[in-house]
Amino acid sequence: MSICARLSLITAVIILISMPAAHAVPSYARQTGFTCNVCHRNPPELTAFGRDFKLKGYGMPGMSLKDKIGNSSDLSLTKAIPVSAMVLLSNTTFQANQPASQNNAAGFPQQASIFLAGSFAPHFGGFMQVTYTHADDHFGMDNTDFRFANHTKIADWGITINNNPTVQDLWNSTPAWGFPWISTASGVDPIASPLINGGLAQDVAGVGGYAMWKGHLYTEGTVYRSEHAGSSSPLTGEGADFNIEGVAPYWRAAWQQNWGSNYLMVGTYGIYMSSFPGAVSGPTDKYTDTAFDFEYQRPIGDNNEFDAHGTYIYEHTNLDATFQAEGASSASNHLNTFKVDAVYHLMNKFSFAGQFSSINGPVDPVIYAPAALTGSNNGSPDTNGYIFQFAYWPWQNVNLDLNYAGYAKFNGASSNYDGAGRNASDNNTIYLGLWVSF
Repeated sequence: MSICARLSLITAVIILISMPAAHAVPSYARQTGFTCNVCHRNPPELTAFGRDFKLKGYGMPGMSLKDKIGNSSDLSLTKAIPVSAMVLLSNTTFQANQPASQNNAAGFPQQASIFLAGSFAPHFGGFMQVTYTHADDHFGMDNTDFRFANHTKIADWGITINNNPTVQDLWNSTPAWGFPWISTASGVDPIASPLINGGLAQDVAGVGGYAMWKGHLYTEGTVYRSEHAGSSSPLTGEGADFNIEGVAPYWRAAWQQNWGSNYLMVGTYGIYMSSFPGAVSGPTDKYTDTAFDFEYQRPIGDNNEFDAHGTYIYEHTNLDATFQAEGASSASNHLNTFKVDAVYHLMNKFSFAGQFSSINGPVDPVIYAPAALTGSNNGSPDTNGYIFQFAYWPWQNVNLDLNYAGYAKFNGASSNYDGAGRNASDNNTIYLGLWVSF
């Protein structure tokens, strides 16, 4: 069947269709006795209960952790070992073969993860993911967030220790948990992306404090340092794109409100980083990412729900070190990134979603240089893309996922974007995934 015929078939079946890595974690269900859909509509999207569960340190006030040993009065252990596992199998079909490669990239598995996730002691819980990836053929540290949480009359507050800015967030409008929740690992990525969109993921260690005031206003401040898993310690910074000078502050503020059956969150988040590229001293590059986001949820009937998420990120950079090393044509640069998605959940069994995304910024023929497949022929980072996704959950721990990802513009052009004759639409993919957790 041709790619056009396949696309026509998908379009006929999916009118409007519903990735980063982890979904529902069954160890939480084993610990609490609740089914996965108490915290999630279709994972990883959080319900109001799920957001509160994470806010309170991956636990609930009064949750029993009392499996006492001997006469010790200061040891409270969960009765269920907080360990889970996940396997993702996939196949990706490309609209046009990548140079000197076969079509249909199988991931067997694309990803396999082990989770330590639960409430470990009163007021203290966490989420740690170790992941095997097909491309690397080894296990490595993935998203991690440990937190101490407490409650007062005016606020729920806590301390977070994590390794990825936005992984600690409660909403699915920020990069770590944003749409698409499952996607190919074999596609071609746009040449440009803001720092906060995964640029520091699993490469930093951070500690911060947060509070939810009167159930409406959420505030957080966290600082990060480079830690470079797999590198010698103390760090030399050699070979690393980012080596944080001092600390990189991350901020988050959001207001959430319910009215009738509607829920709305509007917020802002961002990060500032001064970095030594490839070293721990010398000239620096500076990044300031400022973002605005929203999440909207509305139940429809007893078992259905409509959700929407959006985020806009403005990144301003002063690339003094890179410019001095002739790695950029200008020291000052910026990038605009916009994403919006809509999801319809049907009976906790199906989800249909679609997303539009856009990246644009000024021309820089050095940063965005021509290169077959991955480069930009005109020095522009401008990319416009879309995704249609359908997910089916026959059981709460099994997900069948089908999506079509396409591009109207890629790395600055619709046709011959790389200078080697490749078109934006050649990077379109059909992705089929089977995700199982236990």
